[in-house]
Amino acid sequence: MLILMEPSATPDQVREVLALLEASGIRCQVNQAPEALSIVAPHASQALKPDRIEPMAGVRRVVPITSPFKLASADSVTGRTVVDVRGIGIGGPELVLVAGPCGVETREQLFTVARYVAEAGVKLLRAGAFKPRTSPYAFQGLGLEGLRLLEEARAEFGLGIVTEATEVETFDDVERSADMIQIGARNMQNFALLRRAGRAGKPVLLKRGPSATLDEWLYAAEYVLGEGNRNVVLCERGIRTWSDHARNTLDVSVVPAAKALTHLPVMVDPSHATGRRDLVIPCALAGVAAGADGLLVETHCHPEKALSDGPQALLPSDFIRLVERAQAVHHALQLPTATGLWL
Repeated sequence: MLILMEPSATPDQVREVLALLEASGIRCQVNQAPEALSIVAPHASQALKPDRIEPMAGVRRVVPITSPFKLASADSVTGRTVVDVRGIGIGGPELVLVAGPCGVETREQLFTVARYVAEAGVKLLRAGAFKPRTSPYAFQGLGLEGLRLLEEARAEFGLGIVTEATEVETFDDVERSADMIQIGARNMQNFALLRRAGRAGKPVLLKRGPSATLDEWLYAAEYVLGEGNRNVVLCERGIRTWSDHARNTLDVSVVPAAKALTHLPVMVDPSHATGRRDLVIPCALAGVAAGADGLLVETHCHPEKALSDGPQALLPSDFIRLVERAQAVHHALQLPTATGLWL
């Protein structure tokens, strides 16, 4: 259930409600919104009836949460969640771009890309220090050295760092270096890793698995949210289908579907969705038009020399064109039509 407190509710009144829930063995989360405080208590209706809580001082009303996704559900909060990453709000009015190479290869490569990413006005840099690859013989990333180079790039260019955690054993190292921790598609149902991400003090970017349904994706988010980390962003990155014209199939329809079910921001990764440079920009624009809150895009100064995912990495000139066109599409969606309706 969702317990909505009165705007005038005192701290003591909030504590009384929390004490009742705790005495009934119910775990809950407190959400502080500008208009009022609310308490999310998953499965509370199994132990307490709403008429036991609603008469309490400071309580405005109790709303049942019928969704199986108790914490991710749009019913569990008032309004939509905006996840802050170094002052950049994902899920707010602005389109957020996260860009960079697939992996950290060298200091020169990383700094070259970070420089033109920053010059394009993008505030968040993506690059993997740990790279889970299909083949054990492929480039696996620089590991701790890669994290150190990412820290240097942040200091040099003022960019927030988004990088992937691939295992519980090295999670602490990634958490110290990253501003946002990515859980990759291959790990979407690595439940130990999800729980560790839920205990992290950094926002989490949760990618959809290559064969995952929307429900399975949202259940994965519940694992993170259930450990107390409310700063979760969903990322659609393409799913596996019978088509062979692209690496995966970008499920554009899942963007509005996910936003209808959940309060979490939703991003799109057109690079992994297509695996082809020529398809990245069109699919990125489709994601923006579908309502995505941001894009996660791969770009490389020399894609032909990239140690991973070179064929899908945008050239610097293409990347700049993407930034301009994506912002234009996003801006167009905010303009009222002649009938007074919003696009």
